[in-house]
Amino acid sequence: MSKIRITKQFTFETGHALYGYDGKCKNVHGHSYKLSVTVIGSPISDVNNVKYGMVIDFTDLKKIVKEEVVEQFDHATVFNQNTPHIELAKELISRDHHVILVDYQPTSENMVIDFADRISKRLPSNIALFSLKLQETESSFAEWFASDNV
Repeated sequence: MSKIRITKQFTFETGHALYGYDGKCKNVHGHSYKLSVTVIGSPISDVNNVKYGMVIDFTDLKKIVKEEVVEQFDHATVFNQNTPHIELAKELISRDHHVILVDYQPTSENMVIDFADRISKRLPSNIALFSLKLQETESSFAEWFASDNV
């Protein structure tokens, strides 16, 4: 049976700061992220299955990515919990801001690794995460490929 890749794209707004960085990104700022999620599998061949011909229903993929990434990160501010940004995070939380504390520097590279882990855990066993592309700006993005992580 042929393997087919399908991709669904998502957008969300997230703020972050890179503690210890030597450029402008040490300051709290935000991005309009674009996330492309590509999965691979064989189209369902059972003619009696309502999903016949699909690798995965785009609606099902959308539900997973929205729950694991978009709904959590959209309009949130992400800080590394192991830096002095924790004090700023506590202040924002006390003012009812949506803050996510992670155990990594919240770069696009590290975020895409985190997203790959979150999404992979939710996919059906016959579907594999093939790649992710997290676009931070119009000209800058990080990519994760399963084949690079075996």
